[in-house]
Amino acid sequence: QVQLVESGGGLVQPGGSLSLACAASGSIFSINTMAWYRQAPGKERRLVARSGVSTDYADSVKGRFTVSRDNAKNTVYLQMDSLKPEDTAVYYCYAAITNRAGDPPRGYWGQGTQVTVSS
Repeated sequence: QVQLVESGGGLVQPGGSLSLACAASGSIFSINTMAWYRQAPGKERRLVARSGVSTDYADSVKGRFTVSRDNAKNTVYLQMDSLKPEDTAVYYCYAAITNRAGDPPRGYWGQGTQVTVSS
């Protein structure tokens, strides 16, 4: 029904920048919230940044990461600056999507993209 396709990620040195993108397609009437989560090895998946009624960031990324949306393209972006080794994780896109008018929103996840910060 709905696909979230992520792009970007890769290997970057500490202090560097990376940009992620996530495009939603399929049965979409409206998108309520789009967000980025990350999961490091052996740890729980945690919210990084969210764009919905308000924009929210994890304390650990405030001032370094910026989330933005292009509603016409059903796409959410994550600009990551001043990257640190502790930002290394698999980054997942999440979207709360209403498939048809009157339906409640449903949550969808992307497949994840690896971000590695290392010298």
